[in-house]
Amino acid sequence: MNTDAPPPAPFLAREDAEARVLEIQTKLHRWAGQDPARVFDDLFNLVADPAFLLVAWYRVRENKGARTAGVDGTTPHGIEASAGGVDGFLADRRTVVKTGGFRPLPVRERMIPKSGGKLRRLGIPTVTDRVVQASLKLVLEPIWEADFHPCSYGFRPRRRAQDAIEEIRMLAGKTYEWVLEGDIAACFDSISHPALMARMRRRIGDRRVLGLVKAFLKAGVLSEAGANRETITGTPQGGILSPLLANIALSVLDEHFAEVWRRHSATKSIRERRRRRGLANYRLVRYADDFVVMVSGTRQQAEHLGDEVAAVLATVGLKLAPDKTRTVHIDEGFDFLGFHIQRHRQQGSNRRFVYTYPSRKALDAIKRKVKAISRQNIGAPLSALLRQLAVVMRGWAMYFRHGASKKTFAYLGAYAWHRVRAWIRHKHPKRSWKWLRRHYDGNGRWAHEGIVLYDPGGVPIVRYRYRGASIPSPWAQPTTP
Repeated sequence: MNTDAPPPAPFLAREDAEARVLEIQTKLHRWAGQDPARVFDDLFNLVADPAFLLVAWYRVRENKGARTAGVDGTTPHGIEASAGGVDGFLADRRTVVKTGGFRPLPVRERMIPKSGGKLRRLGIPTVTDRVVQASLKLVLEPIWEADFHPCSYGFRPRRRAQDAIEEIRMLAGKTYEWVLEGDIAACFDSISHPALMARMRRRIGDRRVLGLVKAFLKAGVLSEAGANRETITGTPQGGILSPLLANIALSVLDEHFAEVWRRHSATKSIRERRRRRGLANYRLVRYADDFVVMVSGTRQQAEHLGDEVAAVLATVGLKLAPDKTRTVHIDEGFDFLGFHIQRHRQQGSNRRFVYTYPSRKALDAIKRKVKAISRQNIGAPLSALLRQLAVVMRGWAMYFRHGASKKTFAYLGAYAWHRVRAWIRHKHPKRSWKWLRRHYDGNGRWAHEGIVLYDPGGVPIVRYRYRGASIPSPWAQPTTP
């Protein structure tokens, strides 16, 4: 592809590589946005570009899963310590990719426990495959971001779960009171490869790039029992490229509801006319494979949407889970992305508002983590326990601080206090309560070596600002006044 940029030297400084990648991504995004029908025919050289591979390496190296090896047993740390180092590794992989000799290895399967006793299948690619996937994503993501709709929030740059929650809260306050909760059965394992590749070809015409994507889809799985299994459908959850591919497939749902909106509900006057005639208006809010359809209408109209949604998802090989797909009213409330969303009367008045706060399931999950941490490492100092608890509770509180979470935070803080007290008493079974308080009490909170038990109750509640369709992409050109 002609990007009007000189080819880079084989080895670049990280800052130079990132600048080059950002410049090319910005052009790809602009071209895709200017011409929605454009098919990009020459992208393969970018995937094997030294700058793209170097940036991809750092994405892989700095990922929290970098210490986990694939089926070949190699880790980024081992590559750094090898004779050729990172430069030799990237140069070798670039040659293999450019000459067409690259073949991804099967992903290493790991079964991760979920709530309810179920297991989630996670695929761990090799480091080589991760780097090539990351480079592919650097090339493909700016193009597809120009096509994705604002109703989609999951696994997209600069978009957060809180954006989806705030859109739901805003819509529920504007007559969209019925909610179709959708749950896709085994989404990442069931996406049709032919359907996904057909959608890819709408934008990508480079057969070598399409061949790489298909090779990753067909790479197979090495199970925990050591058996090789073909991947006929799905995108292995855990791969760097998988979230983007899943969004490309699931955008069929976004496009459907965007078209319905454009035809039947584009203006306020049209929406009001439809309501007077007893017709419904619909809005989709999706975060990866979790989605809700907000309905301004009746319960029957919301329930009938289930068949419509199922028909749209069937075009990419997906099905709704009947036992988890339901229709509820906003006054009943429902859970989405860890939040419970419900409308009820404001305390002390007759006004009714839509509130968001941590769901019971989310609270139970963090309690299990606190309990598990406080049951181990009795031989360690208390300060080590307090640090571990701070990490999990701070992250949880930061996620939920935009909801009506004050009482829940206070409850979690009290629960953690009692769990630490049990840990201390187990560590010092023969010591008196007075001795324990003298050694570990810090003004009512447990403390040791300058580390104080983290208190979620002290986290300020800040209302998240709804950003709607104004969320800029990382490659959007700033407008000049």
